[in-house]
Amino acid sequence: MVATVHLYEGKEKSLKRLHPWIFSGAIARVKGQPESGATVSIHAHNGDWLGYAAWSPKSQIRARVWSFNQGDSIDAEFFLQRIAAAKALRDGLELRSNAYRLVAAEADQLPGITIDKYDNWLVCQLLSAGAELWRDAIVNALRALFPECSIYERSDVDVRQKEGLPTVTQVLYSQSGEAPPTTLWIEENGLQLGVDIQAGHKTGYYLDQRDSRLAMQKYAPGKRVLNAFSYTGGFGLYAAAAGATEVVNLDVSAPALAQAAANHERNQLPPEQLQNLQLDVFEALRKFHQSGERFDVIVLDPPKFVDNKANLNSACRGYKDINRLATMILKPGGTLITFSCSGLLPVDLFQKVVADAALDAKRPLHIIERLFQGADHPVRTNFPESLYLKGFVLRG
Repeated sequence: MVATVHLYEGKEKSLKRLHPWIFSGAIARVKGQPESGATVSIHAHNGDWLGYAAWSPKSQIRARVWSFNQGDSIDAEFFLQRIAAAKALRDGLELRSNAYRLVAAEADQLPGITIDKYDNWLVCQLLSAGAELWRDAIVNALRALFPECSIYERSDVDVRQKEGLPTVTQVLYSQSGEAPPTTLWIEENGLQLGVDIQAGHKTGYYLDQRDSRLAMQKYAPGKRVLNAFSYTGGFGLYAAAAGATEVVNLDVSAPALAQAAANHERNQLPPEQLQNLQLDVFEALRKFHQSGERFDVIVLDPPKFVDNKANLNSACRGYKDINRLATMILKPGGTLITFSCSGLLPVDLFQKVVADAALDAKRPLHIIERLFQGADHPVRTNFPESLYLKGFVLRG
């Protein structure tokens, strides 16, 4: 029998706006003893039915809504249909790549489930108790919809600990019976990039920046480009292919920079065009300023600085510092392309941080373009948190 969860009076407002999260403080009582990941029926204080959700007994987000339709059954067919709908959305996009996000969690009405497709491998992150419970149904749905693909799990994200779940990496299904290759080559906007889906960042690569990498190419021809927090050099590769005179990739990871060099070679670009520096970005930017180094184009694509609302102010200081330093080493008339992937940092606040950084550098800039995550990372109107990646192209 499905357990029922009753909310305190007034706590149903967000659910009536179809927001899928129910925090522990909103729950007045639970009838039954639901196990971790089990489907529960959510009710308002007055008894009105609100949705079916997955129960997460150890998380502050105590339940995540699977469906706001009382006629739905949360079963294997439900997951097949939801993943099929996500596939249909991507099939209608012109992504110019054989790698893309297939399922974007709440944005595809599948909370806690992220699935990326890299050529003939699907990589899953199952990050909630509900996703964990329905792993087999998810795998079976993927095998039915993508019979040519193998499936790998990268549920090695810290957020699983908040769900009371261990981290997991494993082959869920393999056409050949073997693990994925150490380097899986994908195609993106006519370029080839090597991805390590077993140990790389996220599920192997930052697919959400595909459109921004393409957009930055128009600023690169004939320019000296600094690609800070470069990871495996995606922005640098695009700049080099567009005709940059010099590309400097800056990152702390030696393996990431080695892959950046391999990407450059794979695309038959001149070796003298590329310089890879294994340095801390903050320290390197300060040294560039002190030594008088200057760049025509600077890309700042740092990791997420904001993990929770409590560290938002400290994160803003970090964003301000790197943008101030970058502005100080930008040539007059140069282009700064700066990003934040912190979902808890709103676009308007990020713009203020960048503006304050430019002011401190005594180099006020013009915003000439705004950039966001690719269309395969959709923003669902009832879930504003799904808009997390934002960027500005500035000139001054």
